[in-house]
Amino acid sequence: MPRVHITSEIGPLRAVLVHTPGRELVAVTPANREAYLYDDIIDLELAQREHRSFVAVLERFAQVHEVRVLLTELAGQPEVREYLVTGALEVVPSDALAKQLAELSAADLVTLMIEGALEEAGPIARALNETRYALPPLPNLFFTRDAGLVMGEHAVIGSMRHGVRWTEELLVKALFRYHPCLENAGILYDGSEEKRSNYTLEGGDVHPLRPDLLLLGFSERSSPAALDHLCDLVFEHCGVQDAIVVVLPNERTAIHLDMIFTQIDREACCVYPPHFVGPERLAVLHRRKRSKGVKEMPNFFAALQAVDQPLEPLFCGGASRPVQEREQWSSACNFFAVRPGVVLTYERNDATLAELARAGFRVVPAARLARGEESLAEGERAAIAIEGSELVRGAGGPRCMTLPLRRDDL
Repeated sequence: MPRVHITSEIGPLRAVLVHTPGRELVAVTPANREAYLYDDIIDLELAQREHRSFVAVLERFAQVHEVRVLLTELAGQPEVREYLVTGALEVVPSDALAKQLAELSAADLVTLMIEGALEEAGPIARALNETRYALPPLPNLFFTRDAGLVMGEHAVIGSMRHGVRWTEELLVKALFRYHPCLENAGILYDGSEEKRSNYTLEGGDVHPLRPDLLLLGFSERSSPAALDHLCDLVFEHCGVQDAIVVVLPNERTAIHLDMIFTQIDREACCVYPPHFVGPERLAVLHRRKRSKGVKEMPNFFAALQAVDQPLEPLFCGGASRPVQEREQWSSACNFFAVRPGVVLTYERNDATLAELARAGFRVVPAARLARGEESLAEGERAAIAIEGSELVRGAGGPRCMTLPLRRDDL
């Protein structure tokens, strides 16, 4: 019996996968940050403290699994160890690395695969103070959303757009393939085996709204060919009947759909207004099961009305365009729901929190909730405000940092 089950973005959360950032963040420097997809460098100690507080809130609602812990439990098994080592050597063929990996304990193997393995420097490299990684570190792994997701009772492994994230596919696939906590009905799409250059797919662009309705983003990270392929698969295996596709701009601020939109309640969402309202609104397509083509919709909300899923928008940043831009940059649209109408968000986005308060959400400081000093009434709308001024430097928010494994159906 599969243990994973996801049919919505907001159903009551029962299990979730996260990764507390570790020393892989130290690999990001001012000189290489763009290669690692960072706009800034992150203070590790502060990021870990913020992430621990984030996890403490999640634990009030669901079982929280850590990537590193689950992988270490698996890496002692010969079959899993061989899979991980073989996969790592496919990313970086190296006899020296193969020898190093063979000698490591399970915990050290997992640490090396996450934090990277430095290449032994030759005389010239040492003289020039050149440091390189034989196996690249994974400073983006704490954004667990992108490398894997659950559709119904099936797993989907992301096909990452950038090579610095390819090893993430390997680790997430190992968890879905081998760990009993992630037992599933089979891997629907395996991005770790995807060799076609025009097939990229990341979880930030995949939003299941209902068992029969999927919302997708065509972004710089998720290609049309991969989105079509995913639609074919979910139409056949997951009961999905309709797919709505938002065509994102090629901008650093909109690398995934969840940077400009997330659902926060049964009939409410948060959006970045310029992309959804007015003359700058994005193109939206509707693809139906058994249809040979797609239909271009007048706008996002008309598309949702056409599939009987009306959503009322709350504006990230309120009514001021400069504030909208500032708060969208700091992931104000990137909410994570633990149940309908109860969401986690960064406390720094004051204008967005004010919009939520006006819509009837009680703003609850995460620290007080984690300590038991605050509680939520059944059916109460709440925005749980977490620290995140350091985490947000990685260009992601609470949805990015979570891979939900099991939710109750709505």
